[in-house]
Amino acid sequence: MEASSAGSSISAVTGGKAKPHQPVAKDVNIFFDELEGVNSPSKDDDSLLHHGNLTSTSDDASRLEVVGEEVPDKNKANGLYFRDGKCRIDYILVYRKSNPQTEKREVFERNIRAEGLQMEKESSLTNSDIIFVKLHAPWEVLGKYAELMNVRMPFRRKIYYLHRRYKFMNRIEKQISRFRGWLPRKPMKLDKETLPDLEENDCYTAPFSQQRIHHFIIHNKDTFFNNATRSRIVHHILQRVKYEEGKNKIGLNRLLSNGSYEAAFPLHEGSYRSKNSIKTHGAENHRHLLYECWASWGVWYKYQPLDLVRRYFGEKIGLYFAWLGWYTGMLFPAAFIGLFVFLYGVTTLNHCQVSKEVCQATDIIMCPICDKYCPFMRLSDSCVYAKVTHLFDNGATVFFAVFMAVWATVFLEFWKRRRAVIAYDWDLIDWEEEEEEIRPQFEAKYSKKERMNPISGKPEPYQAFADKCSRLIVSASGIFFMICVVIAAVFGIVIYRVVTVSTFAAFKWALIRNNSQVATTGTAVCINFCIIMLLNVLYEKVALFLTNLEQPRTESEWENSFTLKMFLFQFVNLNSSTFYIAFFLGRFTGHPGAYLRLINRWRLEECHPSGCLIDLCMQMGIIMVLKQTWNNFMELGYPLIQNWWTRRKLRQEYGTQRKTSFPQWEKDYNLQPMNAYGLFDEYLEMILQFGFTTIFVAAFPLAPLLALLNNIIEIRLDAYKFVTQWRRPLASRAKDIGIWYGILEGIGILSVITNAFVIAVTSDFIPRLVYAYKYGPCAGQGEAGQKCMVGYVNASLSVFLVSDFENRSEPTSNGSEFSGSPLKYCRYRDYRDPPHSPVPYGYTLQFWHVLAARLAFIIVFEHLVFCIKHLISYLIPDLPKDLRDRMRREKYLIQEMMYEAELERLQKERKERKKNGKSYHNEWP
Repeated sequence: MEASSAGSSISAVTGGKAKPHQPVAKDVNIFFDELEGVNSPSKDDDSLLHHGNLTSTSDDASRLEVVGEEVPDKNKANGLYFRDGKCRIDYILVYRKSNPQTEKREVFERNIRAEGLQMEKESSLTNSDIIFVKLHAPWEVLGKYAELMNVRMPFRRKIYYLHRRYKFMNRIEKQISRFRGWLPRKPMKLDKETLPDLEENDCYTAPFSQQRIHHFIIHNKDTFFNNATRSRIVHHILQRVKYEEGKNKIGLNRLLSNGSYEAAFPLHEGSYRSKNSIKTHGAENHRHLLYECWASWGVWYKYQPLDLVRRYFGEKIGLYFAWLGWYTGMLFPAAFIGLFVFLYGVTTLNHCQVSKEVCQATDIIMCPICDKYCPFMRLSDSCVYAKVTHLFDNGATVFFAVFMAVWATVFLEFWKRRRAVIAYDWDLIDWEEEEEEIRPQFEAKYSKKERMNPISGKPEPYQAFADKCSRLIVSASGIFFMICVVIAAVFGIVIYRVVTVSTFAAFKWALIRNNSQVATTGTAVCINFCIIMLLNVLYEKVALFLTNLEQPRTESEWENSFTLKMFLFQFVNLNSSTFYIAFFLGRFTGHPGAYLRLINRWRLEECHPSGCLIDLCMQMGIIMVLKQTWNNFMELGYPLIQNWWTRRKLRQEYGTQRKTSFPQWEKDYNLQPMNAYGLFDEYLEMILQFGFTTIFVAAFPLAPLLALLNNIIEIRLDAYKFVTQWRRPLASRAKDIGIWYGILEGIGILSVITNAFVIAVTSDFIPRLVYAYKYGPCAGQGEAGQKCMVGYVNASLSVFLVSDFENRSEPTSNGSEFSGSPLKYCRYRDYRDPPHSPVPYGYTLQFWHVLAARLAFIIVFEHLVFCIKHLISYLIPDLPKDLRDRMRREKYLIQEMMYEAELERLQKERKERKKNGKSYHNEWP
């Protein structure tokens, strides 16, 4: 048995005993100057430092130097070890000697050594004021805290259990495997030879225990805990070490916030580049392997090595990339169907009766779309726009809207299953987040009032209910005010559109004059994008202020509150103009001779004669492309420019050769730190994109395709950024994507409602359906083909008497250029009675039929789609059946293995006692 053989050797080394652990709170020893006396020199003393050399300040007893053993030159050269070449650097602290917080650092560092961590210091090669503190955790410390933190470690290789199958199923599987043999190899799978054997994925794991150390597979104590786990353990210790007398003077985060330390980070595992090819010489380290197999642009079409990402960056970042990869993969069917809908519109363009009638309507003269300067125009002039509208608004649009609503539900339900599999593979099923520390700001604000924590049983600061409610009310008022600011910005865009459409109509250039409405829409979208980006900067500051005003108790509460505010602000900011175009543009304009006006001055903008859908498509297309391009630049371009500038200054001061000899901690310090909000920006960008992809997808079926192309680039951009441009983040754990899942579910529900309104209100689907069944040539026959749409365009236009124009709306031209004489009548989009009817310009019966059909469609569509969504949610279990069986079997096997390993150990001890002549009565077994 592998575990028992390894365990017996470990028992021999440790004497068969494991030191019992003590609670963390009792293990923290505080040393002050008067206790250590003059024998303890100041650790900030310049005499202990050498520029460019690894000078140790750790105690002689803690160096773990072996007599007569040569120090490995390679380990010393790569900058990942202490001077002895054996103690690996697990964590880096950075401070400046000029910083006045010297006493706090000295106490903090003495208590670090009291916890058993080893320490070395070195000044920077580029700035003697900067000091690097290198920390190493020896085996005893790692084992002690791994047990306290319930770190799961491998103890027995997995036994794969295969279910019995019938002969018929075996024959089918053989035929399928034979057919697969004819197909080429799967190009998207990574070559297994280039990936290391991740032992923990092939082994059963259990919480580490020093008393049962013989159960675990330990080939080498130095590599038993991987680098990410070692850094997490060291960070756990640093968060619980005191730096000053007082109840709350504890933890590295407080020292970082008060400026005692400038930075704290784990080291990257060397360079991500190598002179040798990874195919011939293998990977230099895990960072190099991640760069070649994940962050390189040459592998954009391959699956992500999620296990390696999790091992290097931790479960929290691994889950983000797992979710992003799953979302990208699920976009393939949505993009394919959206492209099919678009191509269906292209192929049926020449057979569309409505666009044919628009293009042939040379005798139909449309009323001006703005006051005075806009001329009369032939309906046939909008032939191109009618054809473009058909590309997005055709018979397949309703099907696609239903499909995307169902797709959003399937995506979320299958993500829950995928997350369960990942949680099982990564040992997150039974993991529970530790009781969080209280935020220092909360402690400082409410330190006078305390109550007992029901979990820890210790007194802690308490926020009164009245105080909490008042702060929440103020915060909600601030959110409402900022939403009003967004509405005001949209109102400004509306005024811009109303004013400029007349300006462009009187423009000197014929191209702009003839396309004044398109030019107005295009420039308004670009201005709206600039306003969106400017307001985003303001929203971040306001969200920070309001979140801090609420005084959340813990960091997770702070993150959730900040996330919700930022998402709400940016979602409203990004989509407010789109909502206006989709549901308000051209709906409340009145009719010629009685236009509705803003402040009794500006006439509200009308839709194009071909409809409002073309405006909505332009809005979504331009905003989506510009937003994604800007985000990608800010994510990668900005750090690249900053790092390039830093390298340029170093190259000018020290030359190229000196720069290449910098140790790893110096190189990592010159990289950009991960942003203060962690993965917030990455999640927010993708969630907003998910909203764009689902909420108005009925108006823009190509949105999933654009999102897919962006995400293929986004995965590699993020990977490149994490591997090459950022310092290595702390490997933290998480079970899921947190509050973002609830936001995704809310967007899925909102998308059903908005798509129902887009189809019913924005598009011409319902008016065409009513005409085909009620007023067209096929009325009463139950048919709705293209032949039934003959005369639809004429039926959807009303007649207006030109002499009824208001003085301020009367156009400068009289329309004599069309027929040689002044026009008497013009047409406009609406269902109204002619001017000589008993009630001039009143609504016709067809208007009320269309309105009733629109309301009925919204109700039927929403109920139908919601029923399908709930049915799918009910039918798809959150936990796959095979995973449930694997978990039960693993639990059973772990109990059996533990029992067998313990039994084998006791039998060996009994045999050894018999050999030594010692016997005990009543021994078991």
